[in-house]
Amino acid sequence: MNYQSPIDALRRHWGYDAFRPLQADIIDSVLNGADTLALMPTGGGKSITFQIPGLMLPGLTVVVTPLISLMKDQVDNLREHDIPAVYLHSGLTRRESNLAMQKAELGKVKFLYLSPERLMNERFIGEMKNWNVSLIVVDEAHCISQWGYDFRPSYMSIAKLRARFPGAPVLAVTASATPTVADDICRALDFRPGARRFSMSFARPNIHYIVRRDVNKPERLMTVLRNTSGSAIVYVRSRKKTAEIAKSLCAAGISAESYHAGLLPEEKDERQQRWKDSRVRVMVATNAFGMGIDKPDVRVVIHYDLPSSLEEYYQEAGRAGRDGKPSFAVAIVSPRDRTTLRRRLEEAFPPREFIAAVYEEACLHIDLCLGEGQYKLFDFDLEEFCTRRKLWPATVRSALQLLSLAGYVDFVEDVDAKARVMAVCRREELYAMDFTPVQEQVMVYLLRSCPGIFADYVNISETVIASHLSIHPDVLYQTLLELSRMHAIHYVPRRQQPYLYFPSRRIETRHVSIPREVYDVRRQRMQERLDAMERLAFDDADCRANTILRYFGDNPANGCGTCDVCRDRSRQQRHDAPVGIDDSLRHVIGLHPSIGVRELVNALNMREETVIPALRRLVDRGEVKINPDNTLTSLCKHH
Repeated sequence: MNYQSPIDALRRHWGYDAFRPLQADIIDSVLNGADTLALMPTGGGKSITFQIPGLMLPGLTVVVTPLISLMKDQVDNLREHDIPAVYLHSGLTRRESNLAMQKAELGKVKFLYLSPERLMNERFIGEMKNWNVSLIVVDEAHCISQWGYDFRPSYMSIAKLRARFPGAPVLAVTASATPTVADDICRALDFRPGARRFSMSFARPNIHYIVRRDVNKPERLMTVLRNTSGSAIVYVRSRKKTAEIAKSLCAAGISAESYHAGLLPEEKDERQQRWKDSRVRVMVATNAFGMGIDKPDVRVVIHYDLPSSLEEYYQEAGRAGRDGKPSFAVAIVSPRDRTTLRRRLEEAFPPREFIAAVYEEACLHIDLCLGEGQYKLFDFDLEEFCTRRKLWPATVRSALQLLSLAGYVDFVEDVDAKARVMAVCRREELYAMDFTPVQEQVMVYLLRSCPGIFADYVNISETVIASHLSIHPDVLYQTLLELSRMHAIHYVPRRQQPYLYFPSRRIETRHVSIPREVYDVRRQRMQERLDAMERLAFDDADCRANTILRYFGDNPANGCGTCDVCRDRSRQQRHDAPVGIDDSLRHVIGLHPSIGVRELVNALNMREETVIPALRRLVDRGEVKINPDNTLTSLCKHH
């Protein structure tokens, strides 16, 4: 398909008539062949900056991204817009991988999404030799930097991709990178002369950053939600807590859902859709929720538990107010949170002897012999492993992550693949097969309900099919396996089990060594990130927004005026508030179901700079509520 311009491609596939800020500049840079770094905060529209050039360039666009779930979401989204795309990661079957590789080589797709560990396989790199690659995209590019908060050694293999296709420009995109990390990204990707760098401001003036300290977090959470309106996200750090808090909110009359990585795909989709449709107000979630979610009208993001870095906090808080309207990012903290932050450092960096012991125990757990395992993956139930060996899961997970950084093994938890099927015979061959009544029933359903089943794998829900056909799920599962053995279809059952991937052979435990760059340097960097997070939550000397901006390299001249620190400072400096202004505000607001600020100022016949601080005081006390349309409503029972 030929496009007259980037806007033409945007209009045809997405229906928009204009780009967001910086998108057009980044697209032009890529189309002109320049290596490009794009620093675009959450909600800035990163994917468009490489999807539009990928459509306009003649060959294939290879996108390296670390999250399997996000990879699948983007491919599904591209297909919905009639753009051919495939993905490759270690969780696919050999047949699925071969099919995706064939499509890439034959030019039948425009986008190929890759997990970074794929690039660690030299054989795979060799098989790419006949591909026509026009663009290399590095998503979540901070993962390639040793200084980044989420460094992944497999990202270093992207250099092999660049060497294989030297004529293809590289676009690196990330939502959060300090100046040091940005410089490191350009160095690690060997940016060529003429490279361009684009950075949106990290300022989000419509987001009001608020810290509320309270030993009674549940009660404070209720207060925040009752004094605000519109869709909300509450972030916690445990799956158990998502369900507990959602249940307590529902009991209090606030509609809520829980969301975490352990849910079935159907449950995730249903809960997410109810929240996106505003049928449910609050999503209580772990950090598994949010990537790729573009709900514009989230009015408040609440951190019930603090993340370990300002990068994570900024990304999660940035899911509020994407429509540009006033919104709140509220952190609810107690004195215990300071201790919790400091304890995370010890959990993340257990002793080296413990790390080596985990390597040995994990190899024994999966029956892996010395000298074996290279390029292989093994199901690995972390909970079962820890239970059997009486180990603490958080510390074991950290040990596995450090082993991954050192190149010994990759522990992949981001696995939640739906069941899928593909017809592997010709249509005419089906008539010659001797199906049982149940087999025929299932086969007919698949042919009628899964368009494209003869050309590619199609996602299915065993639960939906079993319910539609009125058969037991176990019977359906066995029937699909039988059809697969008959070579009528190829059936890949749903997979949620995390796995261990070995980029190299198993070695003797005494030779396992965690380098200084992986352990000591990263420990120091994590300490610095935890300190920055602690300053935001517990230091009231500086504007909250400015604390974030300085961390990312900005140099703001003035405070934001809307965070709790700035508002408290403004109240302290105010000396001319008329006596009885609070009562006047209560009276006027109480006379109207909703009233705008301008109408309120006119009704009181006072200066706006006098009214606003008093109004904020009533909002903070829970006496007045700010509605989504910025009007005001009284919450007082008596006026």
